[in-house]
Amino acid sequence: MLNIEGALKQDRLLRALTGLNRKAFDALLPTFTTMYLDTQQAKPRQRGLGGGRKARLLTAQDKLFFILFYFKCYPTFDVAGLLFDMHRSQAHEWMHRLQPILEAALGQKMALPERHLESIEAFLSRFPGVQRVMIDGTERPIARPQEREQQQQNYSGKKKRHTRKHLAAVDETKRVLILSKAREGKLHDKRFHDEDDIAGSVPDEIPIEVDSGFQGLQKQYDNLHLPHKKPKGGKLSDLQKTENRQLSQSRVVCENAFAGVKRYNAASVIYRNRIENFDDHLMLTAAGLWNFYLMAA
Repeated sequence: MLNIEGALKQDRLLRALTGLNRKAFDALLPTFTTMYLDTQQAKPRQRGLGGGRKARLLTAQDKLFFILFYFKCYPTFDVAGLLFDMHRSQAHEWMHRLQPILEAALGQKMALPERHLESIEAFLSRFPGVQRVMIDGTERPIARPQEREQQQQNYSGKKKRHTRKHLAAVDETKRVLILSKAREGKLHDKRFHDEDDIAGSVPDEIPIEVDSGFQGLQKQYDNLHLPHKKPKGGKLSDLQKTENRQLSQSRVVCENAFAGVKRYNAASVIYRNRIENFDDHLMLTAAGLWNFYLMAA
């Protein structure tokens, strides 16, 4: 079985296996433990104390390590079962039991991104002190769907593969503020935003930076910063090129945030799970883990 105690003593190894250092791991453990005990008390015991096979994930620390390991490394259940000395069906059961608890613990820590904000007041209440916001889409690959209609809906012309897409708002500290529900990869960023309207909840005094995939959105919001588009048959002035470069340099924070979320392989490699829309929960929890790492590390 994997030596959990040994991994916890080596900060570099712990980050490689769980995505968190020891300080962040210890900060999350009490809340995770409380959430787990609450779920256990809500369910009646099915066997007496001491009955059944000896537990492999005996303590809350072991359970937190297991689910973080799953998110960071995204092993198959055969591999996870081998590493944690259990059958693959048990590894599958533990993952689906612990993922909602981890998500709830991150929510308790105020690390989870919001899914949607109804008003500017809600934004100011939830995210005081934010100085600027960047909005962009991010995609994660999926296996090629068998149904032709699903193939067409999920094929991303930008990535040249089948994907699922999220729209996210990020602040200047690389924190993911808002994360939309997962949608089909074919959906264009501008149309995606028209349906979710993330910018509508951002106060006018906070600048919003986007890329050229949101052309046309500047007609709706005065605080939107968009790259200059090269005119047909013409060219950009030196000033416009300079402004585009400055905007690109400013917006790189958004790409850094996405890279931080996708340190967790469960949110970046080809999605293997078969439960419908579970990829949305994986991305939400991975974004929460990234936010928590920024808060606690």
